[in-house]
Amino acid sequence: MKIAVGQFAPTADTAENLRTVRRLAERAAAAGAELVVFPEEAMFAERLLGGDFDDLVLRGWSGFVQELSFVAARTGVAVIAGGYEPSADGRPYNTLVAVDGQGAILGTYRKLHLYDAFRHRESDRIRPGDKGVTVVRIAGFAVGMITCYDLRFPELCRAVVDAGAELLTIPAAWFAGEHKVDHWRALLKARAIENTVWVAAADTCSEHTVGRSAVLDPMGVVVAEAGEDETVLTADITRERIDEVREVVPVLANRRFAPNSTIHDAGGTP
Repeated sequence: MKIAVGQFAPTADTAENLRTVRRLAERAAAAGAELVVFPEEAMFAERLLGGDFDDLVLRGWSGFVQELSFVAARTGVAVIAGGYEPSADGRPYNTLVAVDGQGAILGTYRKLHLYDAFRHRESDRIRPGDKGVTVVRIAGFAVGMITCYDLRFPELCRAVVDAGAELLTIPAAWFAGEHKVDHWRALLKARAIENTVWVAAADTCSEHTVGRSAVLDPMGVVVAEAGEDETVLTADITRERIDEVREVVPVLANRRFAPNSTIHDAGGTP
């Protein structure tokens, strides 16, 4: 399957962002991609909104999802992108939507790990996810979804792989700062290597984020990487490469602590 990653800088205007999504999806389609992954906050950049956040989420979410469906149906390319979904407690979810190439919604993923780090408090205004992991099928591939800060939690990525994911997609708005580019690259490599899966990471490229979206193979080899500007990356991913790497490095088969296993101490006492 050929996949694409669309890197751009979301604005506060959902309509403008959707025009960018449409334009980049058309580029992905022209390159022969069957899936294009867009960043977290493709709907709008929350930090640019001021005090209208909750109201814009309430009025904008359903239209955003509908427009993603239209883009997918018009281009024939499946789309994964991030936005803000209303919730019952007033704090919206940070949610990814997956739509197939006919425009049908395949599933959503609500960000589990909120960015309460590096002096930020995402949980002050965002509700944590409550639906667990999400894996959907696109062009015969099992595709898992996580969001940005989730990348720092290997147990979540492993849970997505245990649910069947062969491709791990990571929409993000990875904040810039000291060591942040190094962390981004190292964590993408680690998640690919330890799970022997393909990784497609779509970051925003604003003045506050690092860009450098990338596609990595199951050995952690970077097969495509962006700089700091708007772009579309493409890469061919195969199940054969997964099988080849897992034959050489069978870490999933060799692990001692399988899902739901009982851990025993050195004396054998459960």
